[in-house]
Amino acid sequence: MVLTACAGGGGPPRPTKREIAVINRELTTAPGAAQPSTIVATEVAFGRLAAETTQAAAFLQFAAASNAQVHTAEGLVSVQQWVAQAGFPVAATKWSTRAVAIACDGALAASTGRYTDPQGIVGNYVMIWQRQDDSTYRWIYHAAGPDVPQPPARVRPRDGDITVTALDAVQGLVASCPRGGDPIPPPPALAISDDRPGLAALARDGTLRWRWEQADAGGKFVAAEYFYEGRWLSAFALTLPARLDP
Repeated sequence: MVLTACAGGGGPPRPTKREIAVINRELTTAPGAAQPSTIVATEVAFGRLAAETTQAAAFLQFAAASNAQVHTAEGLVSVQQWVAQAGFPVAATKWSTRAVAIACDGALAASTGRYTDPQGIVGNYVMIWQRQDDSTYRWIYHAAGPDVPQPPARVRPRDGDITVTALDAVQGLVASCPRGGDPIPPPPALAISDDRPGLAALARDGTLRWRWEQADAGGKFVAAEYFYEGRWLSAFALTLPARLDP
């Protein structure tokens, strides 16, 4: 999927109409405010800003100003502290969204996908997005980690080879809205470890839960569940190695 647009001034660029239209063709859109395609388009705009300016600028401009945090091997740190210490490479990391789980009212979303850094290291990432008063989305949590071991290098095609490429599939997981004022049942109970820092947070409408936990050897565990047609389903559950590649 190739998307291009000009970045405007006065803050991070918003998803363009063309970006949303293209992404909508890959996702089944949902009625109402919960639109996974808007999250995907926001991540595309984030990556575009990182490529056109710097990765540090993209993380800062797309962050929720008061509460954006990054999950490192030592735990959560503010985005300002992380950017100051991360040592970003000159070239930007490339991001590719694979799944978006979004609350029924659209106020909170959890996304995950794949990244490739300038050295060719690949891995997984997670972003938690919160809708703002102006209807834009800003991230409040970010975690990433490389594949261990790394997959083998791709074999470059030789002259005369026929290659076929395909768009990455993106899952749009939209939580069900309560019917007739029926209360949403609580998500499944969690086993809380006393010796591992962690936190679970529920969307304000009660239809999406995301959680993080410090894993062994400085790793990070991140998961999201959403309420769908009367039951709670897992959107994703990832254990990310300790090393955090911007």
